[in-house]
Amino acid sequence: MGERTPQVRGISLRELLPQAVFRGAADIRVTSCCGEARGCKRGDLFVAIADEAGPNDRAMRLARKRGAVGMVTDRAIASEELPLCVVPDCREAYGQICHALVGDPSKQLKVIGITGTQGKTVTSYLVAAVLEAGGFYAGVMGTLGYYDGIKVAPADSATPHVPVLARWLERMQSNGCTHAVVEVSNRALAEARLAGITLDAACITNITHDHLDQPGSDENYRAVKHQLFHHLAPEAITVLNADDPSCDACLRILDGPMLTIGIDQPAEVSATPLEQSRGEQTFLLSAGSETIPVRTPLIGTHNIYNCLTAAAMGLSYGIDLPTIVRGLEALDKIPGRLERLECGQTFGVFIDDARTVESLAGSLATLRNVTEGRLICVFGAVGERDRAKRPLLGAVVENAADVAVLTTDNPHDEDPRRIAGDVLSGFDHPGRVHAEPDRADAICWALNQAQPGDCILIAGRGNSAHQIIAGKRIPLDDREVARDWLYEAIAPREMFRAGA
Repeated sequence: MGERTPQVRGISLRELLPQAVFRGAADIRVTSCCGEARGCKRGDLFVAIADEAGPNDRAMRLARKRGAVGMVTDRAIASEELPLCVVPDCREAYGQICHALVGDPSKQLKVIGITGTQGKTVTSYLVAAVLEAGGFYAGVMGTLGYYDGIKVAPADSATPHVPVLARWLERMQSNGCTHAVVEVSNRALAEARLAGITLDAACITNITHDHLDQPGSDENYRAVKHQLFHHLAPEAITVLNADDPSCDACLRILDGPMLTIGIDQPAEVSATPLEQSRGEQTFLLSAGSETIPVRTPLIGTHNIYNCLTAAAMGLSYGIDLPTIVRGLEALDKIPGRLERLECGQTFGVFIDDARTVESLAGSLATLRNVTEGRLICVFGAVGERDRAKRPLLGAVVENAADVAVLTTDNPHDEDPRRIAGDVLSGFDHPGRVHAEPDRADAICWALNQAQPGDCILIAGRGNSAHQIIAGKRIPLDDREVARDWLYEAIAPREMFRAGA
C-alpha cells in the first residue's frame, strides 16, 4: 500500500468520485497518490487505508509534513491540516484513483480475472497460450511473475497491490497487449485489490475444502470469491466448473453470459479422458457438435479442467476449436506445477508446489496412476501456519506414497523439529518415515533410493528459489538440486556405456 502511482496526469476527485463530500476545498486535483502516510511524497494525495483502525490526526499530520496535497478518508474527522475528500469506502476510492491516474487501462484492455482455490496459475498460462494462438497478445500477472508483453518481473504476490496492478496494466496497454490475464487471490479480493478495474471475463476454477475448514469460513470464503463478479462489465462472460459444488451458488447470483466446463456433469465445454502416462495425457475436447483430441504434457485430471477453462475462454473470444487445441498443446510445462524433470533417468521426478492437504493428495493420486514401481514423496510443512493441517499432510503421504521422506519446507521462525513432530503425529507408523531436516540432502536421498519404474514427487516449494529459515532467505531450488544429482549420477553411466 506504500506504493505510489506514477505521475502521469492530473485528475479531479470531484469528477472521479461524484458521491464524495469535500471539506476544506471545493475539489482536489492530484497527479499521484499514496496509501501510507509515511510513504507520501510532495504533491501526493494521501488515501488513508493503511491504518485498519481508521485515519487519525497523527497520520494526517505526517502526510501533510511529507508534502501531501489532500487526504481521502472514509471517516469524518475534524481537519485543518489538509483538504479532505470523504468517501464511503477508502479501498474502492484508492483503486479508482490509481487506475484513473494511469488512464484507466482496464477500459482499453480485455482483462480476464481468474480465481479459485486451485489451478489459477496453470489456467492463467493456458488462457494466455490460447489467446496467443488465436492472434491476440496477452500480458499475465500471477504467482510466477508479471509479464507486460515484453518483460517479465518476479511477483511479490499473486495479485499485486492496487498501484502496482494499475502500473502493470498500463504497461501492457502501452506494449500493445489486447488482453490481460490476472490471477486473483482470495486475499486480493478481501483487500479490494481489483478496485477500479472492469473485467471483460472471469473464471472460477474451483472452491475446495482446503479453505473451508474453519467454523463459519464456508460462507465467508464463497462470499469473498463472489466479489469477483462485482467487477464484471455488463456483457462480461464467466466460466464455471460444473463438476465443482460451488458452481450452483455462482449460477444463482450471476445474470450475465456464462459458459460451463466439465468432465462428469453436462457442460457446454467438456472432456473425455483417454490415456495418461508420465510424460503426457490425451483427452477429447468437445464444444457444441465439434470434438477434437488434445495431447498435453500437463498430466492429471486437474489439468484437464484447467485446459477446459482455457478452451472455454478462447471460445468466448471467437477462437475456433482447432486453434484452441494448438494453444493448449503449445504449453509444455508450468514451472513448479507438477513439473517433470527429464535427465535421462529411468524413473520419474516431479517438482510440485502442492503443500495443502487436497493439492498434495491430488498430485500423489495423479502420479500413482502413471507409476509402475514405488511412489516416493519428499515433503514438509510450512512454519507459522495452521498446525492442525500438519498431521493431515502426514496421513495423506502415508496413505498415498510407498516411501515418505519428511524434511523442511519453509519453517520461517518456527522450530523445524516441532513442525516435523506435528507431521509425524499423522502417521500410523512414524518409524517408517525417513526424516532428513536438510532439504537438499532429503532430495538426494530420495533420488538415490529410486529404481527403474519408480516415481519421486518433491512437493511443497515448486519453483521457489529460496528457503526461509530463521528469518533468512537461503538459496535453494528443488529443481536445481535434483538436476545436479541426476546429471552427476547419469553422466558417468552413459560415458561407461559409450566406452563399452
